[in-house]
Amino acid sequence: MQPGATVFNTVPAGPPSADHLQAAPSFPRKPEQAQRKWRTPSDLPQFKLCVIRSRAIRSLRVFSPAHLSWWYNLPTSLAMTERSSLSQTFIEVIAPDQSCQAIAITVSPFPIGRGETENSVPLADGRISRRCAAIVTEGSSYRVEDLGNRYGVFVNGVRVRQQQPLRDGDTIGFGIEDSYRVVFHVGVATDAGEPDSVAHLLTRIGTFSDFTAPASSGGLSKLNLLLEATSLLHSQLPLDSVLGSMLDHAISITNADRGLLIEPDAMGVMRIHLARGSRSDNLPVETLSPSQTAIQQALGRQSSVITEDLHLAGLDLKAAESIVVQGLRAVVAIPLYASARAVADTDGNLQRGSLLGVIYLDSRRIAAFSAIDRQILDALAVQAASILDNARLVEKERERQRMEQELSIARNIQQALLPQGLNDFPHLAVTGVQFPCTEVGGDYFDVIACGEDRTAFMIADVSGKGLGAALVTTMLPGVFSGLTMGAEPVKVFSHFNRFLCNHAQVGRYVTMFVGMIGEDGVLEYMKAGHPAPLLLRGGEVSEIYGDGSFPVGLIPEAEFELARLQLEPDDTLILFSDGVTEAQNVHDDLFEISGLIRALAGKQNLSVEALKQSVLDAVSNFTRGAPPSDDITLLVVRYRATPPGSHSTIDSP
Repeated sequence: MQPGATVFNTVPAGPPSADHLQAAPSFPRKPEQAQRKWRTPSDLPQFKLCVIRSRAIRSLRVFSPAHLSWWYNLPTSLAMTERSSLSQTFIEVIAPDQSCQAIAITVSPFPIGRGETENSVPLADGRISRRCAAIVTEGSSYRVEDLGNRYGVFVNGVRVRQQQPLRDGDTIGFGIEDSYRVVFHVGVATDAGEPDSVAHLLTRIGTFSDFTAPASSGGLSKLNLLLEATSLLHSQLPLDSVLGSMLDHAISITNADRGLLIEPDAMGVMRIHLARGSRSDNLPVETLSPSQTAIQQALGRQSSVITEDLHLAGLDLKAAESIVVQGLRAVVAIPLYASARAVADTDGNLQRGSLLGVIYLDSRRIAAFSAIDRQILDALAVQAASILDNARLVEKERERQRMEQELSIARNIQQALLPQGLNDFPHLAVTGVQFPCTEVGGDYFDVIACGEDRTAFMIADVSGKGLGAALVTTMLPGVFSGLTMGAEPVKVFSHFNRFLCNHAQVGRYVTMFVGMIGEDGVLEYMKAGHPAPLLLRGGEVSEIYGDGSFPVGLIPEAEFELARLQLEPDDTLILFSDGVTEAQNVHDDLFEISGLIRALAGKQNLSVEALKQSVLDAVSNFTRGAPPSDDITLLVVRYRATPPGSHSTIDSP
């Protein structure tokens, strides 16, 4: 880089003290010797510092007219010339990767092109000519000259014919969409290394005179739009109203004809969610045809596509059908992503959030965007993404709360379907319990009286877990109640088997054990793919063996049969689901049938309630805090051969 090009490292924030002025050195000849600018003394009454606090804005300097006039009334010996450290004319060089560098214009002509030896601003792009352009000073005015660049030189999208006067904020391009841009400024150079925060953008909008101009001037107008956009983050308005206002701001900045918010649907297809016109009016989305080429380019790059003149864009974009048919000349497509979140990898990188949508703007007129315009668009896009991301998170939270409420209702209904008052059966003492491993479970048990001398009981386990299994369990009470009408268990559950098989889309089957005990102690039972109950008799524990069958709802042709067993007084049946025997500890060991037998052996003198609790305690001690992997259900049935009105020596009714 030539000595005439000086990179400014700091920003002069106010008038220097008298001591600083007297000691001010001459302008250094090398960039690395650049003098740091003075900071504002805190004791100057004419300087005001206003702090605005919000999510996006940290601080903003506000200058009084008297303070501003100081910059323009310096003595000649102190104000120096264009080569002084207070030079107010500079360019902002924006690289293809969007990095920025502010360079003071200190010589005339001020050459720009490829190569470092002959150019004050070397551009590392092989498509740009070595002798590309030059900025020339004439008194207090500036112009840019085309020195023969291969693809031409453009100011605000309009090709330069030999030379073109420059005004503050003009953007110089080189006929290549993804190459360097140069923004001309008449103001104070800023530190190119500062982050593009909203506060930083505000300090760069326009020249000093913009801040003292009426609110309708470009600088304060953009300032007002940015502040309004920031305030939308905390708005209580409906979401579409907030997003519509955000689109209106983007349209105002770009002077576009229309603005669209495009969001992916549940299948990932991009669809127009909201459309606004230049008069802040809603447009019918079904009549709009945004440029899919521009949108796909923005999504592919994961960055903004801003084209000021489509006639100068790449062939794929300017020849796109939607652009040609609609006669579009300028297009802006800005992808919106959720906030980046850390990922657990070895590099500790941040992973870009999911795609929220695209802000799309177009116009039938050539546009001219300064660097500030582009940065404000990016800032607006960040605000819009935050609004969409927050709305999405709020909707997810509402959906979670709704699901929790519905699951709570389902759990209450399922618990209400379980039998109540289990001890009130002739000749039987009964108790049971069910613990679902999720909010709702797929296990079920029931006990009903079938006439004066018979009692039926069942335990069932629906395949799978959670809400799907729980829905099938709600059918079981109705099926089981058919036994109260004198129907035989085989007929009832054969009919239920065919019903489930005919509705295969349900995708569930049921294992079950159904038994009926009469006053004489005869047990009739049907086993359909369920674990056989244990029989506790005289302190000994054994399994009830008998012919079984397929689970209900698995095979349409399945046949079910009843088996019989004579019970003795105080014989106890322990029915259980596989959540008991398959309970796991922290070492992934199973409780198994052997663990259940050990928990029951020698405890014939315990009541059914105490026996149930003994099993639950044994399972709990075995798992030692490991979370259950399946529903746990127990049903304990004891036969009491005692006349009505008398009491068993072990259980009371």
